[in-house]
Amino acid sequence: MEECACLCGLVSSWRFRCRQKRQGPAEMAAAEGKLAPAEKQLEADGAAARCWAGSGGIASPRPPPHCSLLDLPVEMLVEICASLPGTDLASLAQVCTKFRHILHIDSIWRRRCREEFGVCENLQNPEMIGTSYREVYAKLFHPYRHILGLWQLDNRYRELLYVAVDGLGITGWTYGPRLNTHVDGPMQFKPAFRIRLTERKSATVECMEGCHRRPHSRHLQIQRNMFSTHCNKRDPRKGSPARLREDWGRGLRGDHRYDWLTYRRLYLPPSHPDDLIRPGLFQSKNLRFGLMIAMLSFHGKYARVTEITGKLIQTLEIHLMRCIQLPDGGFFRDFNELSRVVQEIDEQVLREQQQQQQEDGTEESEGHDWQEQPVPFVLPVGTRSRDHNYPRTCRMCFYGVNTVTSYGVAWRHPGVFILFDENHFGFIWLEVKSFVLYGRVQNTFQNVEAPSPQAFLEMLKSIQSWVS
Repeated sequence: MEECACLCGLVSSWRFRCRQKRQGPAEMAAAEGKLAPAEKQLEADGAAARCWAGSGGIASPRPPPHCSLLDLPVEMLVEICASLPGTDLASLAQVCTKFRHILHIDSIWRRRCREEFGVCENLQNPEMIGTSYREVYAKLFHPYRHILGLWQLDNRYRELLYVAVDGLGITGWTYGPRLNTHVDGPMQFKPAFRIRLTERKSATVECMEGCHRRPHSRHLQIQRNMFSTHCNKRDPRKGSPARLREDWGRGLRGDHRYDWLTYRRLYLPPSHPDDLIRPGLFQSKNLRFGLMIAMLSFHGKYARVTEITGKLIQTLEIHLMRCIQLPDGGFFRDFNELSRVVQEIDEQVLREQQQQQQEDGTEESEGHDWQEQPVPFVLPVGTRSRDHNYPRTCRMCFYGVNTVTSYGVAWRHPGVFILFDENHFGFIWLEVKSFVLYGRVQNTFQNVEAPSPQAFLEMLKSIQSWVS
């Protein structure tokens, strides 16, 4: 009501100024005595309206003046409608005929498509495909808005799928790490499907994969945090060694069902000011398990590196309260000395965990007291690595445990988490004497924020509970 009273005041003052412009000096002087009571009455009405709005409508010395949004100019109504969420405009169109006609103005929907879905107006004009922004919003963006974001293929190799607005359509891109590039290189991607409006002004899903070069039909079944796709034309070459080398490289993907695919939503970890580095996606090359993409997230006293692609379930838990003191002059050159230090910490951690389980199962909260000690870094003698182009200076080192799960059985491997810089970290497996370098994924994604911290934790649990 307060906004309504303000709008009435604006309309009344606008009409009064228009009458003043139409009158000359003499007429204004002659009418000054007549307009003074009207001005006083207008001020009194405005004060009464403000008093009525401020009192919550319970009591007022004078009822508010009659006002309506329909009294505003059409240009102002268009601006108001364009600033509202598109989900509210459908209800507004049912108020009256004037609002229904105003909401057919395409500039309103062009702004909603730009602000809600990031549509770039210079890419494509709806008139070129015989439609309007209103139809694009109502028949394409709004019905398929839940599919936008990052997804994980629910199969043994778990590819990534990124669905984003592409011009006046929606495209799903399959992502994977490159075969013969450094971990800093961008992930390779290719189109999997696209959703667009046809000449009949209905949304259709076209499959971009398979041996058929021309797009063909694909069916989507969308749920809250997952969706399934069904391709009507199965590719017999899918999963063959030649096709794998052509698409991603040897060993990244294996044979899986191509006609039915299920994806689960993937959120990126939230960032906090006290994090060691910025969390996110990282890619690496492992000697035993090949190419993979992992997610770094922080959870108070611990940090976790969760594998989201690859053959096995791997979870690296970094104990941020177990900082390893580095010797003066550089990193450990003797592998046996490094192994001895880590084993002592590992035995202490196991003892403390047993004591906590016997007592009450709770852990005392401690604050971070990190002291960076940058030193030159060289791999200890005898350590194997698939990537020798690693940074030559490390900032800090922590005790960590890498847990590998396969067919319901988990293996625990202690080691050293090495922080190089904002975009690189590594891990040394003591048992197999191997080093894995992680580099931050440089690709950017939208619509990947978790709605709440609890939703992100539930997503992590679902990933870790997956059994190959």
